[in-house]
Amino acid sequence: MLIMNFVSAIIFIYIGIFVNLYIWEANKSIFEVSWYNLILFTGWGVSYTLGANLLWRYSVRLLLALSAGCGTLAFLLLTYLTLDNRLIWIALIGVPVGFMWGFFASAQNLSIAFFGKGNDVAVYFATASIISQGLSMLVPVVSAQVIGWFGYGGSFTMMFAFLTVMLVFSYFMPRISVPAASIAEGSFWAQMSVKRVFADPSSKWLAMAILAAGVFLQFQNLFALLFTFSVTQSKLLIALLNALYTISALLGLLMYKRIKWSENSYLWLGVALLSAGFLMVMFPLKPVLIVSNLLTTLGMFFFGTVWNAQQFRCIRHYSQGRQATFLVWRECFICLTRCIMLITILSLEELKGGLFYALIAISLASLLSIPLFQTKASKEASRVQQPGGIGPSL
Repeated sequence: MLIMNFVSAIIFIYIGIFVNLYIWEANKSIFEVSWYNLILFTGWGVSYTLGANLLWRYSVRLLLALSAGCGTLAFLLLTYLTLDNRLIWIALIGVPVGFMWGFFASAQNLSIAFFGKGNDVAVYFATASIISQGLSMLVPVVSAQVIGWFGYGGSFTMMFAFLTVMLVFSYFMPRISVPAASIAEGSFWAQMSVKRVFADPSSKWLAMAILAAGVFLQFQNLFALLFTFSVTQSKLLIALLNALYTISALLGLLMYKRIKWSENSYLWLGVALLSAGFLMVMFPLKPVLIVSNLLTTLGMFFFGTVWNAQQFRCIRHYSQGRQATFLVWRECFICLTRCIMLITILSLEELKGGLFYALIAISLASLLSIPLFQTKASKEASRVQQPGGIGPSL
């Protein structure tokens, strides 16, 4: 899975920066980039759910092959498709990109949920994180150079090569599918029942935290890109700025390893850095936008590290089937509120004005609510998991 993670990370990093930039360069339109991401995350949520359903009948090989196939389709469309209606063209690009991401995320997350073992999971995520950070610095620079030498077409061809590797490796992956014990709990759609998945108070607080996270995550992800695109049009400088942001995350990792603060201290530090970064963009000078992205990248590292760990700790007493369906709902909730945020952003014409400031306020309110919801969820989960508590839940 680590080799597959390595290859797919190259593709996803490229898509995350340069497909958005490719769309942005034509008209410098916030609407078009938001429309692309709206279609992408709609496809992501749908394909993640479909992928989970397929794992009840087939192996992870199929999901990874479908992911590679969708990625290939996306780059074929980018290379050859031309339409007079630009919004339809953007939507046709966004659908396979979203499905590629959703199928892959479903394969990776549910495989780990079903078969990951304590220390093995920790080692996997630590190794995957190191790979991702290294590639986040290397891939944009190499891609920018390829685009400079051969144009976007040359970089699309490079992605075809990695997608071919991904497709080949999908055939050699272990035949991981849903364990028989989880299938015995009921069909996929029966286990997706809201009453079953969110049957205890802890899960309800987790759902609130997840819905709030989608709002601020979308603001941070989209505007980090747009702020960078506003600073410079040079692809190499965009790549170097992305490398600078990655270095800030690596510094955060070093701090996290060396300074032994409590989880909640790091969670609130992440919230504070993200909040400061959001507020700074009210003064849209180029140096300020760069510092804002540095702060939000560092804040996202602390926030994401603690928040994900606490979320998974809260569901560890669930059965495997319920853990899997909770993760599907988690992904769908995040995609849902991302899409709601993107629908609002469609009306934004520039990075200033009343609507932009309202989006900042909404994102800050969502961000500040998450530690409060998470604390409530953790307390409820601890009560259930204590000796004499309710015990494992089906």
